Amino acid sequence: MHPIQLIVFLPLMAALVAGLGARLIGKVPAKLVTTGALFASCALSWMTFLPFLSGSAEASVVPVLQWVRSGDLDFAWALRVDTLTAIMLVVITSVSALVHLYSWGYMDEDPDQPRFFAYLSLFTFAMLMLVTADNLVQMFFGWEGVGLASYLLIGFWFRKPSANAAAMKAFVVNRVGDLGFMLGIFGTFLVFGTVSIPAILAAAPGMAGSTIGFLGHRFDTMTVLCILLFIGAMGKSAQLGLHTWLPDAMEGPTPVSALIHAATMVTAGVFMVCRLSPMFQTSETAMTVVTYVGAATCFFAATIGTTQWDIKRVIAYSTCSQLGYMFVAAGVGAPGAAMFHLFTHAFFKALLFLGAGSVIHAMHHEQDMRYYGGLRKSIPLTFWAMMMGTLAITGVGIVDVFGFAGFYSKDSILEAAYASGTSAGHFGFWCGITAALMTSFYSWRLMFLTFWGKPRWEQSEHIQHAVHESHGHNAHGRGHDDHAHAHASHDGTAGYHPHESPLSMLLPLALLSVGAVLAGFVFHGAFISEGGGEFWKNSVAFSEHLIHAMHGVPEWVKWAPFGVMVTGVAIAYFAYIANPGFPAAFTAQIGPLYRFVLNKWYFDELYNAVFVKPAMALGRVFWKQGDIGIIDRFGPNGAAAMVARGSRIAVRLQSGYLNSYALVMLVGLVGAVSWVIAK
Repeated sequence: MHPIQLIVFLPLMAALVAGLGARLIGKVPAKLVTTGALFASCALSWMTFLPFLSGSAEASVVPVLQWVRSGDLDFAWALRVDTLTAIMLVVITSVSALVHLYSWGYMDEDPDQPRFFAYLSLFTFAMLMLVTADNLVQMFFGWEGVGLASYLLIGFWFRKPSANAAAMKAFVVNRVGDLGFMLGIFGTFLVFGTVSIPAILAAAPGMAGSTIGFLGHRFDTMTVLCILLFIGAMGKSAQLGLHTWLPDAMEGPTPVSALIHAATMVTAGVFMVCRLSPMFQTSETAMTVVTYVGAATCFFAATIGTTQWDIKRVIAYSTCSQLGYMFVAAGVGAPGAAMFHLFTHAFFKALLFLGAGSVIHAMHHEQDMRYYGGLRKSIPLTFWAMMMGTLAITGVGIVDVFGFAGFYSKDSILEAAYASGTSAGHFGFWCGITAALMTSFYSWRLMFLTFWGKPRWEQSEHIQHAVHESHGHNAHGRGHDDHAHAHASHDGTAGYHPHESPLSMLLPLALLSVGAVLAGFVFHGAFISEGGGEFWKNSVAFSEHLIHAMHGVPEWVKWAPFGVMVTGVAIAYFAYIANPGFPAAFTAQIGPLYRFVLNKWYFDELYNAVFVKPAMALGRVFWKQGDIGIIDRFGPNGAAAMVARGSRIAVRLQSGYLNSYALVMLVGLVGAVSWVIAK
């Protein structure tokens, strides 16, 4: 069997074993099977990636089976392996394997562990199917599989109403984007007569300048197709307008947040745009749309991250913002920079989410940072892991010397945006710089509120309640309580002592920390060097000219991210360490603006007013006027009721006495004779 087949299908087989056979093999074997399969896939993925890194590997396609043959629609199920695929294989399997291991500790007391691990492996299989797709239908199969698995994982604690609501919201919002993606696939097949990705990309330049009929008008063909495809990417990657599902998805277990919303599912849209970059680059309008949407999302999400108190929601909005950076890079014609940031982001964002999970684990599932404080002494290993992630996401580093992962990848995007020389690129640059300032602020705000200052645990009713509980289900109905807190006293939180997480949770943090520190430094030469064309051959539309222009931008452009990073740290230190009363006083001064940002720009309220309430009102009309007023009135309550009443009357005539029937016959006969005589 080819290694790529093992990489893809091992998680599927593990999911089937754990999901269907858990009662036969037990909880621990189910966890061993899924975790072992993911580590095997991870090892094979790195073995696949390293030859591409060294330039010794060539793109290939591994057939699996003939899939569909219907008229002109003819394609096989085949696994494509090139540089872009190899990068995604490493990202997906590395993060998923570590999340599986981390979940051994985090989900230790959950009674449904086999189901949880089966869902994790199923999600990984769907994501691997997506990135190895050789045609658009196969990509859509993986795309929808990821959506299904994310629904199952977000709503894993299905007895918790907010988790059910979040899962449904993610499913519905993604269906909106998926409609655009489907229309894009239909249109692409209509125009090119094939769904084969290599064939489409080869023919795309020849379609530049042509027009197509759409909604009764003529439009540029490639612009229509690319924008429809991008709508799908907006939904999956939570871009502005279709972003509302992402923060609510934090209702799932923290390992789910790290797997789905840090490294894999939300990057599917970025991957798709980069995979189809030769197609997108035939339409300047489509590229401009991608750039503006990415830049607006980058800025918008960063503003919200500065006001949130839930530790997971801060990181969730950070993810949304970082995805905006990736789309800016793809939109200005630098898919290599977009994929580089996707690669480094996988390590430091998974690290931040799993680190946050370790904090939540230590704090009896309290997620409000206002009830943290001083934790660096209680959970030092988690503290240092979170520190590495924060240094990476804020882009700490010195130009031409050394930097953490985000320093290389995020700065390369800003340089590409500036070097593009377009108005959209410059808009993306300034939005990105502003977002970098806010990223530094909210990241260090999280660190200062969590790990510095005086402990504020006694203010948390949740922790007080948890301390008084026994080993049963916790207050949120998660079925996951932390047995290690049993030693806490039962007189409030006076005897409460947060503790470090188990080794199964700390080991993934240590490995991800290595990636957060070194991924940018080690790999930036391959991703964004002027000789990167060989690395990216037959994979994405690589522009040597833009890469050369990136390295020639003014010095102030190179140093600007460093300047805003330091400024953000200084503001956070002043507000939360040096002068803790400043934030309350400042937010009181800008009350309306603060409430606007705190309430996430009122997108949920707007959608509720524009879409949800009218839909509910229309549903009530169909229910009361249509179903009850018409169907029931003339159906069960109308004609059927008349038949029933007629039957009851007819029953009274059936006495069962022969003389009665003879009398009726005689009366009928007399009546008939009388009518004939009268006539």
